[in-house]
Amino acid sequence: MAKVAFLGLGVMGFPMARHLSAKGHDVTVYNRTRAKADAWVAAHGGRAAATPRDAAEGREIVFACVGNDDDLRQITTGADGAFAGMAPGSVFVDHTTASADVARELSAAAAAAGFAFIDAPVSGGQAGAENGQLTVMCGGDEAAYAKAEPVVMSFAKACRLMGPSGAGQLTKMVNQICIAGLVQGLAEGIHFARKAGLDPEAVIQAISKGAAQSWQMENRYKTMAAGEFDFGFAVDWMRKDLGICLSEARNNGAHLPVTALVDQFYAEVQSMGGRRWDTSSLIARLER
Repeated sequence: MAKVAFLGLGVMGFPMARHLSAKGHDVTVYNRTRAKADAWVAAHGGRAAATPRDAAEGREIVFACVGNDDDLRQITTGADGAFAGMAPGSVFVDHTTASADVARELSAAAAAAGFAFIDAPVSGGQAGAENGQLTVMCGGDEAAYAKAEPVVMSFAKACRLMGPSGAGQLTKMVNQICIAGLVQGLAEGIHFARKAGLDPEAVIQAISKGAAQSWQMENRYKTMAAGEFDFGFAVDWMRKDLGICLSEARNNGAHLPVTALVDQFYAEVQSMGGRRWDTSSLIARLER
């Protein structure tokens, strides 16, 4: 069993850290709001640290799951950041969905200090984190990945090294690009069915057994049809992710016309008051 730390106890990090503890790992936690770290320790044991640096000291692997590039820099290289407390040979595994640029930046800083950095964004949402069924896509050094992967599997159903530093974040961008188009297509399909006088439930039951089938169709069509949007990844976070995708595309020359359009549709959902609605709320803009 490993000595680990987990930085960031939000809707994803809290259950991910719980799975580490349940598997027998020695877990120290840190959260910007100390009360949440104390609540985690009260429920699952371990220790709450006052700073990221304190949390990282003496740990073999330090995990993180925070909001964005700036949050990540703050807990790693900022004042009392984790990097200052990490020992040579240790590994920092970042589950934040962030830019490939910040992954490469922090990987270089870690290497200069004698430890490794793995960018390891996840897919599967809150339910995947709660159930220990996340998919993890990683970028970084092979030896460091080999050390971290068995521990990552405490909360994952699949974990794969995609390439050098930044490759994990680039793969997560592909994931979000694909999801954006799928959700918009499903929203338009349900909307069209209603306008055509069809029963959306019957339509989905029929087409979900064919080529149109997708995870989004299986798991979101009922709540979309019901106008209920409190079942997953928030629109604000999706717009953050799509912004990362579009920025990277400007750098690498990729053409993402559908992704750019769906990003603007999500902006309209935000203006409708749907900032915290889940991503399936694209249908709300069609039926307003």
